[in-house]
Amino acid sequence: MRYVIIGAGAVGGTIGVRLAQADRDVTLVARGAHLDAIREHGLTLRQPDGDVTARLAAVDGPDDRPLPTDTVLVLTVKSQDTEAALATWVDAPVAGGGTAGERLPLVTAQNGVANERAALRLFADVHPVCVWLPATHLDPGVVVANGHPHPGMLHIGRYPGGADDTDRAIAADLTAAGFVAPVRTDVLRWKYGKLLNNLGNGLQALLGQDIPDALAERVRAEGVAALAAARIPHTSPDEEKAERGDLVQQRPVDGAGRSGGSTWQSLARGAGSTEVDHLNGEVALLGRLHGVPTPANVAVQRAVRRATRERITAGAFPLAELEKMIA
Repeated sequence: MRYVIIGAGAVGGTIGVRLAQADRDVTLVARGAHLDAIREHGLTLRQPDGDVTARLAAVDGPDDRPLPTDTVLVLTVKSQDTEAALATWVDAPVAGGGTAGERLPLVTAQNGVANERAALRLFADVHPVCVWLPATHLDPGVVVANGHPHPGMLHIGRYPGGADDTDRAIAADLTAAGFVAPVRTDVLRWKYGKLLNNLGNGLQALLGQDIPDALAERVRAEGVAALAAARIPHTSPDEEKAERGDLVQQRPVDGAGRSGGSTWQSLARGAGSTEVDHLNGEVALLGRLHGVPTPANVAVQRAVRRATRERITAGAFPLAELEKMIA
């Protein structure tokens, strides 16, 4: 299989470089200064056991040349960028006729649970991935991956359910690249469990590491209540801990631990948008649909949007102000 990684940031960059190290054919899709750096110097992956720089094909989108029929599109952009990425790639021509949306598998290796439904509107063959991959992308041409002894755990299956030979083939390639890659017929249950974990991303972006336990617990409890009201199954923390075990631990890279999660990174880079409306916003949506109050998650949404708009430094949002917004 040939892999086109649409979004060569923390997750996509790690997956792309590791697949290339395993002798898989990889093309990275990036933009701006990051694309320029990759084209000029390659993509450097910094890991606990050393750095590696991969010189890979890098593009900003599809061109007129048909994609080979054995291409797998791997969507790793943030959720707020999903619709634009899908629209860019859905009508890309495929060798022998037809389009990417009609003929190629699309893998959604992203946080949140809204990407798969959006993808299935345009792509016939969608494969969700539950991503446990501690990595950071702040500087052009560089990704830091703190996972050890494996860089990440990537559950894969089909959408809306089941699993097939494509999942097994992709999982085999990910395994060869050093990842733990279970194939799951219930991958969405794992993704909803990960969603509950990701509800703290916005809090970390706002407050840094100093998050009051009661506030983190309230944000998660609202999520659990909303999923229960919607009758959506999800994994439990104990099940996730048992699954992960010691397979993916976070280790320092050059003496430094991971700075922050994906939403924190968006604020730190001044990206201009975050995924908060697809994480805490998913809980707000379910709460409104099923009559469950979710004031803490709504406040986190509002606060992160404000921090993005006003360019408030990651971790510097006043706790008292957030508490007032919740109240």
